Amino acid sequence: MNWLITGGCGFLGTSIIKRLIRQNGHSIRVIDNFTVGNLDDLGLVCEFNSIDVDECLVGYSNQRVQVVKGDILDADLALRVTHDTDVIVHLAANTGVGPSVENPRDDMQANVIGTFNYLEAARINKCPRFVFASSGAPVGEVTPPIHEELPPHPVSPYGASKLAGEGYCSAYNRTFGIDTVMLRFGNVYGPGSLHKNSVVSKFIRQAMNGETLEIFGDGSQTRDFVYIDDLVEAIILAATTSSIGGETFQIATNNETTVGELAEMLVDVLMSNGIGGVQLLNTEQRLGDVQRNYSDTSKAMHKLGWEAKVRLYDGLQKTVEYFLK
Repeated sequence: MNWLITGGCGFLGTSIIKRLIRQNGHSIRVIDNFTVGNLDDLGLVCEFNSIDVDECLVGYSNQRVQVVKGDILDADLALRVTHDTDVIVHLAANTGVGPSVENPRDDMQANVIGTFNYLEAARINKCPRFVFASSGAPVGEVTPPIHEELPPHPVSPYGASKLAGEGYCSAYNRTFGIDTVMLRFGNVYGPGSLHKNSVVSKFIRQAMNGETLEIFGDGSQTRDFVYIDDLVEAIILAATTSSIGGETFQIATNNETTVGELAEMLVDVLMSNGIGGVQLLNTEQRLGDVQRNYSDTSKAMHKLGWEAKVRLYDGLQKTVEYFLK
């Protein structure tokens, strides 16, 4: 298959590319603006050629990964890089609640207009499959577990922008026949997350720098932490499984963990790796955060044949080892 991965130099993108290269037979193109991940990160998992956008019209290469520098807000660029593409995995986005609260307009432009540009490119270039990286945030403040049939009521601008992306994916499936698949990721962590600003990566960086781990609120808020290898498996299945166009899937572990419990578990893992004396500090609750969040993943198991396999403690151990290297 010819794969286009937006945001392919980031944590999720490089992890997917690493997996695809192991499978052999795939041709891969990356579009990235290098604001988070960069070519050095991509170089850790594959050989690649940096190409000009006009070279995309020549076709995919089965020798190396092709990389085009550009922004998802550039609609003309989207049309060119999706030429001859079999599947678009749309990862590039403004991520996280905090940045969306600080700058709602930037969040909207990246997550709504950026998604629209690549859906429209898929329509014009007749790309049959579009996998959209969403989140549990569109659902908002509900009594978990979160499942796909709950009515969405987003709390944060981030949740609203991801909901809009899901809406456009649904419309492009029903109107234009593109097999769009929406994946609502839990809190992803694991090796490769050096630049990620989510709670696991942030805590590990703080501990390694001798800083106090800052917990927003009292730490009773819950999340569903999913390991990167499990998530990549779900993305591959979403891109290749038949008869799932227009479907949304919760991709998490079906386990509820408080941020306080996560921090204590991580302190144990850090200590076992020679990093002791880690202090915890509770600070003010963050605007836009939901209190409880974990997922019912039974639909993914039924229709994708997918379930998370890596336990949180084991995943944290592998993640800390990665950061120490």
